[in-house]
Amino acid sequence: MADYSVFDIIGPRMTGPSSSHTAGACRLGGVARRIAGGDIKSVEFTLYGSFAKTGAGHGTDKALIAGVLGMEPDDARIRDAYEKAKEAGLSVRFTLSEEQKPHPNTAKIRVTEAGGRVTEVVGESVGGGNIRITEINGLDVELTGEYPTLIIRYQDVPGVVAVVTHVLAQHRINIAFMRVFRHGKGADAYMIIETDQPLTADTRDLIMGLSDGITTVYVI
Repeated sequence: MADYSVFDIIGPRMTGPSSSHTAGACRLGGVARRIAGGDIKSVEFTLYGSFAKTGAGHGTDKALIAGVLGMEPDDARIRDAYEKAKEAGLSVRFTLSEEQKPHPNTAKIRVTEAGGRVTEVVGESVGGGNIRITEINGLDVELTGEYPTLIIRYQDVPGVVAVVTHVLAQHRINIAFMRVFRHGKGADAYMIIETDQPLTADTRDLIMGLSDGITTVYVI
């Protein structure tokens, strides 16, 4: 018999008609915002499957924009997301794709910062407001956002994983889950560490200075 939490039964706190199409979409936008960081100037959303076919009726577009603007799923301003984006100077574009994806509620979020750096995140809204990030900048990953999370982009060289985990142990931060993804030996890689304790900006800055091989550290 399957186990269910109260959250699974009553759903998340949210503004909008659908946990998958609204709350989950808002969370996807929020995670993309945190991964991209910086001063976001434009964002392009590509919607697939059910997101593309029925998302407009469920407010999926507004929820995605709201997430990128930093709103939570229960924020009443979600309904005014287009106006809020305009006020913030955020350029928004949507593309509806007929390409088949493994999950019907899938979005690709391409974020451009003021300095021109582009970050591309692909994620799925898997139900009950829950999400799964499956790709960051063309690299297959797996991230749910349910735990405090470190995403570390680094050069795949010996010793980087060891120094990061050593610092977390020194600060008594327990690792719940850890995965390492890379394009190839010695190439660009991502370390995704989900923890039991909260992560701070100070933790991020400390890890950023550990090695020349570490290029970017995100805290979610």
